[in-house]
Amino acid sequence: MDPAGRGCCAGGMNPDGTVLAAATLLTGLMAGLFFAFSCAVMPGLARTGDRAFVSAMQWINVRILNPWFGPAFAGAPVLTAVAALLHLDDGQRAELGWTVAGFLCYAVQLAITGRINVPLNNRLAGAGEPADAAAAAAVRQEFEARWVRWNLVRTVAVIAAFGCLLAALLARG
Repeated sequence: MDPAGRGCCAGGMNPDGTVLAAATLLTGLMAGLFFAFSCAVMPGLARTGDRAFVSAMQWINVRILNPWFGPAFAGAPVLTAVAALLHLDDGQRAELGWTVAGFLCYAVQLAITGRINVPLNNRLAGAGEPADAAAAAAVRQEFEARWVRWNLVRTVAVIAAFGCLLAALLARG
């Protein structure tokens, strides 16, 4: 038994603690990814020419859909929801509250990604390789400012989710 009177697994951690830790890890990975885009990738690409910007973002959008990104992106909210469900009747209200708050913050990021960033990515992909400098400038004009602005908002949301899940882990003691 742990100090709170809950049964423990052979490894010493409750299943709810393991799930919460995994959810926190995946959420942290996503926070780091979005943060890197906000403070390094997009500012770096902002200094490139229009054709280079469009080409680079098109390739990034293709390559990010890989076996590392998908499980982290989708696994974070799934594991967070499971962690919350595991805490519904264990008397750990602070832990549950922080876990639910983390889930809601991550849901904000999912909504922004699905309603804004992904459609922008799809339009960028649909533009293909711009035929000339004017076409590249037009494609970039339709994409960059809005994508960057909403990426910053979703970055803040997923960092908040990560912070909430860290608070849930600390509430465990």
